[in-house]
Amino acid sequence: MTTVIHDAAIVTVDDRDSVHYGSAIAIEGDRIAAIGPSAELLARYPAAERVDGTGKMVMPGFANVHTHFTMTLARGVFEDLSPPHKPPFSGGLSPIPLPAMTPDERRTMALLGALEALRSGTTLALEDSNNVDDYAGALADTGMRFLLGERAFDRIGTEIGDPAPYQLDRALGQRHLRIIEDTFNKWNGKADGRLRIAVSAWAPDMCSPELLEDLRALQQKLGTWATIHLNQIWGEVAAVKAHRNRLPTEYLADLGFLNDRLICAHCRCMEPGEETILGKAGVTVSFNAAIAARRGLSPRIADLESYGCTIAMGSDNMAEDMVEVLRTGLFMERIRRADGRNPTPEHALRWATRNGYRALGIPDGGWLAPGNKADLIMVDLVRPHMVPVLRVVSTFVHQGQARDVEAVMVDGKWLMRDGVVLTMDEPAILAEAQKVANRTWSQQFRARMGLKVPAGFSPDALP
Repeated sequence: MTTVIHDAAIVTVDDRDSVHYGSAIAIEGDRIAAIGPSAELLARYPAAERVDGTGKMVMPGFANVHTHFTMTLARGVFEDLSPPHKPPFSGGLSPIPLPAMTPDERRTMALLGALEALRSGTTLALEDSNNVDDYAGALADTGMRFLLGERAFDRIGTEIGDPAPYQLDRALGQRHLRIIEDTFNKWNGKADGRLRIAVSAWAPDMCSPELLEDLRALQQKLGTWATIHLNQIWGEVAAVKAHRNRLPTEYLADLGFLNDRLICAHCRCMEPGEETILGKAGVTVSFNAAIAARRGLSPRIADLESYGCTIAMGSDNMAEDMVEVLRTGLFMERIRRADGRNPTPEHALRWATRNGYRALGIPDGGWLAPGNKADLIMVDLVRPHMVPVLRVVSTFVHQGQARDVEAVMVDGKWLMRDGVVLTMDEPAILAEAQKVANRTWSQQFRARMGLKVPAGFSPDALP
């Protein structure tokens, strides 16, 4: 079946950032067949399904290169409990731990994250967690494209950002290595190639040198991608200095862990010179702008990019709205640079689409051109906050909202049309996710009576 979306604004994110107003895009199978004048393409494909794009924008889907779907469980909690940026550091991203979940509960919260991601126009995501086997199949059924990172670490007794002595559990690290390889063998390439498995190291201060070397060797053996939280919080920097007498990037470089198939999340607590180390290695940096703003931190994106890093974007914890991430990243970088014109909206959009696809190994996705993957979204431009449409990319980046995304296509198949999600039972997921949250948080506070309950907590989630 051929589909022609006609009379739309086609935002390509090609090398010239071309925009075609009042134009059409033809899709055959899982590929883009043509882009051009509407009359021409309608004549060329007379038997195609016609989709009226009047008042719509067609653009590439977002690539979210760093997220944790199951942490939707902490919405409204962790955003306001960031660790200190100055000593003393004691470890952890929140003084309240995430409640334990059963496999079914993890699956529900992962689907909630996927639902929000799809509704905000995400077509590709790197999900980083433990126990991804519990929900890999459910994510595959959404029709979206995923790189799932199964996480490894061998430090026990604490979490990220603790300069206290390193308690090593070598057996734990070895178990994680086996799980990663088993997960790869079970899921990599499934769902017509939409599901792939990556190697994930939790963070430099949570992984011994031996484990990082083993993970790098496993990445090379499997021929896959890797990801790590890097320079995420100042406590992490202090911990790596205490344990390894190195900065985090120096520690990874010394071990040969840095490579051009590595996605480094955050990179916002860095000393001058660390950007050059990452740039020489050709890593991708995930600019997680929204969570960075919530934590009062921001990476030096201009420096990272100028030294050779690929900049892509991620949502990280508790939220999957890539429209918000895109705009927040633009704003934060303009403030850092003290420049009201740079980065441009087109530049930021490239971070959130084409760069992410390329970083995750899909160079023929994330931008619209004949022969490329038919991963795209349709955005309603006829909204009070969008009209008048004079420069469509700028209008969307500055004014757009996730609810403006009305259709999503992956591999030439509609996952959402006219605002209706076709691959997930949205009401059931929302209802069950609230039940899971109420139940698990209630169990958490009941089991740990010493935890301070944040102000305004729902009584349904209390013990």
